[in-house]
Amino acid sequence: MAAKDGDGWAQCSRGHRHWGLHGASGLLAVHHDEQGVPHVLMQKRSWWSHHGGTWGLPGGALDSHEDAVAGALREAYEEAALSGDVLRVKGVYLDDHGGWAFETVIAESPELLAVAPANSESTELRWLPLAQVASRKLHPGFAETWATIQPTLAPDLLVLDVANIIGARAEHGWWRDRLGAAQRLIADVAAAQLSHPVLARWFPRILAVVEGAARGAAPVNGVQVVAATGSGDDTVVDVVRKARPWERVLVVTADRALKERVSELGAETVGPKWLLSQLGG
Repeated sequence: MAAKDGDGWAQCSRGHRHWGLHGASGLLAVHHDEQGVPHVLMQKRSWWSHHGGTWGLPGGALDSHEDAVAGALREAYEEAALSGDVLRVKGVYLDDHGGWAFETVIAESPELLAVAPANSESTELRWLPLAQVASRKLHPGFAETWATIQPTLAPDLLVLDVANIIGARAEHGWWRDRLGAAQRLIADVAAAQLSHPVLARWFPRILAVVEGAARGAAPVNGVQVVAATGSGDDTVVDVVRKARPWERVLVVTADRALKERVSELGAETVGPKWLLSQLGG
């Protein structure tokens, strides 16, 4: 394994040549302003590069030891001096050409970070409002997938009604150890690869609402815990109400009344079976 061991041309089953012996990835950084308007970081490619003069994403060939996220963040640093420390990766879109793939790593940025060409592969880097992206001369690969990727740019918040979910999970003796059951659920969710209708890998922001005897449950590996001081349902509603207006909120619960309450606030709902089927029970 060596740096840049992925440099080179590969051919996919469609008969097209692509740069990257092990595939390639690019960083789609997006920032939502105070009005909720998405701004996307775009790169204008140098004239001498493949599809030079077109607009696309900072990115390039993956090294043999890299996954898509590591490769996209490395390329963004090399090409735009953009540090990944402040970005939150929310998902990966896989564009599989058969024997070769490009993976778009979608990441939320807290602000319009300062960027500038850091090597000769770019002539310009610019944060573009979403509505302006399609008006540019786009890299053919990016243009082909843009319509599919665009709806996934909104931040995702997954809210777990933990008491309802562990009841549906029905582990043996869970009612005698609600704290333990809640902690196991949270750990299992943190370790799971949750499914998404478009993204090959999905990393939503996850809030687990716990109540009663489970209030002592601790956060695990990216799953935040919100302990209800009173009603768990009221706390779930409060969490949904505090979500950003442009954030897609998905509440996991089978409680009909709670579903109605959060739906009125614009959230989507799904039953525990959706989650439990991905945890193995």
